[in-house]
Parts: sequence; C-alpha cells; structure tokens
Amino acid sequence: MKTNQMLQRDILDELSWEPSVDAGSIGVAVADGVVTLSGHVATYVEKFAAEKAAMRVAGVHGVANDLDVRLPSTAMRDDTDIARAALDSLAWHVDVPKDRIKVVVKDSRLTLEGQVDWSFQRKTAENAVRHIVGVRGVTNLIVVKPPVRPADIRSRIEAALKRSAEVEARQIRVEAHDGSVTLRGTVHSFAERKAVERAAWSAPGVTAVDDEISVREPALI
Repeated sequence: MKTNQMLQRDILDELSWEPSVDAGSIGVAVADGVVTLSGHVATYVEKFAAEKAAMRVAGVHGVANDLDVRLPSTAMRDDTDIARAALDSLAWHVDVPKDRIKVVVKDSRLTLEGQVDWSFQRKTAENAVRHIVGVRGVTNLIVVKPPVRPADIRSRIEAALKRSAEVEARQIRVEAHDGSVTLRGTVHSFAERKAVERAAWSAPGVTAVDDEISVREPALI
C-alpha cells in the first residue's frame, strides 16, 4: 500500500505530465487515499482535467476538487453571452433533447436543469457546455427518468460487467430496486471502480447508482 507521501508524489507527477494542466498553481493533500486539490486554474476545463488526472493514479479512492477558477481578462463574458453559447452548443449535439433542457447562468456559473430518458444524455449535455469560454463552473441538475421498461436491470448490468475487460465481475454484487442500483464488492483500483459505475449507468431504466464498492490494491510481491 502506498503511503500518503508516495500517493501525493505520484499525483503531482501525473498533474505535471498532463499537458492540459498547469500544475504550478495546484496543491495536493492526501489522507487515506482521499485527495484534495487546492489552488487555482485558468479555466473550468483545466479544473476538470486536473481531477481526472488525480483519479487515474493507482491508490486514489476519492477526489475533493477545491480548485478555484480564475479566468483571465480575455476570457471574461457576461452571463447572457454564456447562456447563448451553451444553448448553441447543446443544439449541435444530436444526443441531447435540447427542448427538455434549461440553461441558467449566474456569475459565470452554469446550471443545467430538465429531464432526459438516459444517463448518457445527461452526461453529454454537461460535456457540451464544459468547454465554453468564460464558464467558471457547471452544475448538472438534469434528472434521468426513463420510460418504463420490462428489462431486468440487474441481469443487464451483470452481463455488461462480465463482458468488460476492465472489471473483475466475480467480485461485484449488483442490487436493483425500481430504477435504483446499489453496487457492492471490491476492486483493485479507482479506475476499475469507475468502470463498474459506468456499466451500471449504461443499463436502460437506471435512475440512480449507489456505489459502495471498496478499492483494495493487490498485495505487492
């Protein structure tokens, strides 16, 4: 098992390795596998990239992203301009039912509201607006409410896990009630845990996923 100091060093190295992140203004604190990112970045995209870089490191169990977005003067835009750009970006994505999504912008922070049938539509909508110049943060309040389907959610998720090369499916237990799914078991990395979670969200009829999977690194020989 990595010590907090070892994990901190690996995360700093990963942040320095990531070309879309300026690691010079980012601080990293680690406690029992939970990472806190502090400091500031120039864009919301960079904040998101720093979080993803930290999550890629083996031994990381969770990330608290406290990075502040300090926009340069050239990137400043008023809220109306950001809202128009967000609506235009959503319109370009055929997977997003734009007539069911509302955009609210306040102090350069963008909020998405509405209702969709699938989790991937919710994520696509967020991805569509994350890169807009001038955005300091994105809050995704879109609700997933799929039409009623007779499909067995649990069996579909279990089958997806067995097909995945990223997951040791025998270590995962899936429980489903209505559209809510609970995941339990153990995995060897945070990345594997996220892969299981993605598989659960991809099943038709899923409206919520409670991820209770624990990360246990394999013993070093």
